[in-house]
Amino acid sequence: MNKQKLHIWLPLLFSVAMSIGIFIGFKMRDNFPDESFFYHEKSNAVREVLSLIKNKYVDNVDAKNLADTAIDAILSQLDPHSHYIPPAELEDINNDIQGNFYGVGIEFEIYNDTLNMINIIEGGPAQKANLQSGDQLISVNNKNVAGQKIEVDSMRKILRGNRGTALTLGILRNKKKIVVNISRDLVPVNSVDASFMLDSSNGYIKINKFSTQTYNEFMTALTALNKKGMKNLILDLRDNGGGVLDEAIEMADEFLEGDKMITYTEGKHSPKKEYRCRRQGQFEKGKLFVLSNEGSASASEVLMGALQDWDRATIIGSRSFGKGLVQEQFDLSDKGALRLTIARYYTPTGRSIQRSYQNGTKAYYDETENNNYNADSLHKSGKTFKSPSGKKLYAGGGIMPDVVIPLDTNKISEFFSEVFEKGILNHFAFEYSIMQKANLKSFKNPTDFAANFNLSDNDWNLLLNDFKSRKIDIKICTPTDKKLLLENAKYLIANMIWQKNGFYQTKANEDKDIKKALELVSK
Repeated sequence: MNKQKLHIWLPLLFSVAMSIGIFIGFKMRDNFPDESFFYHEKSNAVREVLSLIKNKYVDNVDAKNLADTAIDAILSQLDPHSHYIPPAELEDINNDIQGNFYGVGIEFEIYNDTLNMINIIEGGPAQKANLQSGDQLISVNNKNVAGQKIEVDSMRKILRGNRGTALTLGILRNKKKIVVNISRDLVPVNSVDASFMLDSSNGYIKINKFSTQTYNEFMTALTALNKKGMKNLILDLRDNGGGVLDEAIEMADEFLEGDKMITYTEGKHSPKKEYRCRRQGQFEKGKLFVLSNEGSASASEVLMGALQDWDRATIIGSRSFGKGLVQEQFDLSDKGALRLTIARYYTPTGRSIQRSYQNGTKAYYDETENNNYNADSLHKSGKTFKSPSGKKLYAGGGIMPDVVIPLDTNKISEFFSEVFEKGILNHFAFEYSIMQKANLKSFKNPTDFAANFNLSDNDWNLLLNDFKSRKIDIKICTPTDKKLLLENAKYLIANMIWQKNGFYQTKANEDKDIKKALELVSK
């Protein structure tokens, strides 16, 4: 009797169990990224193909390169900013984000097969050891490095290392060899290139990126300028490609009052998150001008978008890059990382400034600069927004400045580009600053230097001889080329004397964007 009952009920029990199993399976599937059985099959197939190539292919292949190519091919189907970071590159990228690394703390160029120190990083071991711009590195730990055709990357690896490890450096200074003992230590990767007063009431701050240290650096610069009587600020974000979003938000809070929204982010798997002002800022009242160009992107655009939407700043220059996507970095098992776009960010009015990448990555990066200055052709959708004052704001193609100053592309000739790209001006400035060291000491500061220093005809002839030795056709050098090259040589000499602060302070007198901002101050 019991066997008969079991025979009757067994198929039903199996059906119920199978139904429960299928239900649980579907529920569990929703908690994993591999939501599709076929997706799982395809991922297995990718591994199988790579394995078969490695073990069966007719010739030797580099399995690692194949895997990297496969990853790149997958990511190429997404947006231009999602990318794989190989293990060999990850440390440098993380150092850049963190704003520091362990090493000696010098910026250098290799001329004539010798390392020449261009900048001594403030607060690093090299500065504490009294190394100077113009020093030449001859040996490291009694091993000759001059004349050995060492590449820049190789030299960088030699100078970097674990904290506290010692180096003995052979230095050539003023044609005399000296020995310097130095220990590797924390070296700041500064994101504030320069900060100074342009005159008695107008300050200037140049920021090159947003690292985890940017806000602290900015506040140090802002506090110092406020103590000098700054009433108006020019914030230079040209060629600032972005970085850490939170740092840009903290900076925006220093300019905006109340609890104003700064930005919000949202994505398919990232719920909407608002970022708002939380405290009283240190510069909520003075006139604020922000300099922008096509190299200003991401976190820079978050900051500019918030200031523009709230009518807090006047944006001057050319249209920004147009990157409105947020990336998160995920560590991978091969010690590399995946930087994946997880959300879009929006300005307080709801603008997305991300430009289209539907025509592929190459077209995305090759977009012509002509569109920088024509808002009507750039924003074909016609979708516009308004600030509280009624100012028209555009979406979908970067931040359009309030005051557009087109790039003077006619000034950048093929001749100038070749000279600049080969580093000839850097080498000239290095040699000049050493040979004329005594004379250059007569200039009290960059302002004095900017007003009273000029290169002579003899200096220009030295440059021409250098061009000839490198087989550059000087016949195509125009008067405009000459003027531009001598101006840039002057800035680079100032950089050798006063570091980046000197470079930007000397250049400010000829900077049309800065001139425009100063013109608007009085209005």
